[in-house]
Amino acid sequence: MMVGPGSIVKDRTVPAPRIADKSTPYWWEAAPVKPLPKQQPTASIDVLIVGAGFAGLSAGLVLAREGRSVAIFDRMNPGEGASSRNGGITSGTIRPDFATMSKHFGEERALAIEREGKAAREFLYDFIRREGLDCDFRLTGLFKGALGYNQYDSMARGADRLARLLGIDSFAVPRAEQQGYVGSDLYRGGTARMDIGGLHPGKLHAEILRLALAAGVTVHANTPVTKIARDGDRFRVLTAAGPVRARQVLVCTNGYTDGAAPYLRRRLVPVRARIITTEELAPEVMDRLLPRRMMMGESRILGFYYRPTPDGSRILLGGRDSSLAGDPPAPTLRVRAGLAEIFPELKDVRLSHSWFGNVAMNRDMIPRIFEKDGVLYASGFCGSGVVWAPWVGMRAAYRLLGHAEQARSAFDFRPPAAVPLYRGNPWFMPAIIKSYAVRDRISWWRAKR
Repeated sequence: MMVGPGSIVKDRTVPAPRIADKSTPYWWEAAPVKPLPKQQPTASIDVLIVGAGFAGLSAGLVLAREGRSVAIFDRMNPGEGASSRNGGITSGTIRPDFATMSKHFGEERALAIEREGKAAREFLYDFIRREGLDCDFRLTGLFKGALGYNQYDSMARGADRLARLLGIDSFAVPRAEQQGYVGSDLYRGGTARMDIGGLHPGKLHAEILRLALAAGVTVHANTPVTKIARDGDRFRVLTAAGPVRARQVLVCTNGYTDGAAPYLRRRLVPVRARIITTEELAPEVMDRLLPRRMMMGESRILGFYYRPTPDGSRILLGGRDSSLAGDPPAPTLRVRAGLAEIFPELKDVRLSHSWFGNVAMNRDMIPRIFEKDGVLYASGFCGSGVVWAPWVGMRAAYRLLGHAEQARSAFDFRPPAAVPLYRGNPWFMPAIIKSYAVRDRISWWRAKR
């Protein structure tokens, strides 16, 4: 049961129990992140990649299978960042709507971006099947709940548009049919998309790492890159294990970008996301709350996303975390309150896990491939890296190989603009998140009228 800082029991104050049993990701139970054996870097290689997450490993796999010598450096254990800390939903979400993208990038690119989302999801599913990746993938579909009836109408039109233009199995779910998708009275209907599923991100990362190592990629764990500089027709890259000369450099650090890539860091803002997992729930409870075992989302700006765990025994729910340092209790309490708002019968449920990780946002709010001073960057997944990171990483690899057709991507264009007054410390994020919360409360008030 959730309590405050302390409870009064028989006229004495006792410490409150921990909010969750563990502060590490649920995914690490079956797929723990771990260091790799230390090895001395090769002095000269074809391609050096910074970041051993989904994007970096996927790029390295493509390059190594084409005969390139590839070394990947990560300042943590491989996959310890967002790749093993996310919700495992294959959403491939593009945050700006079509009208906004058309205004900023032109209608042709906006439509190409929407089409690429469909292609990227289909590619990921085929990649999992073709390579025999053991990652608990299921094509469950996703239900997205509408906050109010006006949002329901807008979402219904959007679902119809996806069906007409892209052939996606997408449709509106009126409130009268909502209980067949989610056992909650919170929403005023919603939409369903059947091209989205769920997987175990820790297992997916472990499997891609296995493929990359088997292909000949060298992965250096806990070996940060400190500087990347031109050295004639090559690059001289300083690492904690010594300098390396590389013909090409690819940076795929996303929400964990540091001073080794200052140009990218000024364009990516790390935003904490918080995820909780419940204790095991009775099968009849899971049948009532998530009858179709679908992935779930909401129309709120700071909406929650949630899903059953792959074994169907628990509910995993995530949302924004406004903290900047440490692991304070407030974000867990906020996300837990969201769980109780959606499913009141779970207000006292025990939490087995609560953890956070960084996602990376940019001013355009879409993923990006771009080059600056000869260094190629593949990053900015904006909270949807399960789909976008392998896809963008591989498109970047094909670009390094000179395979123009396979490299083609609607995300390969100018860099996102730098964030004013930002040099790596997202001091402004708590205020922005609070403003989003106010907008959500106003929308909720209007929906209740």
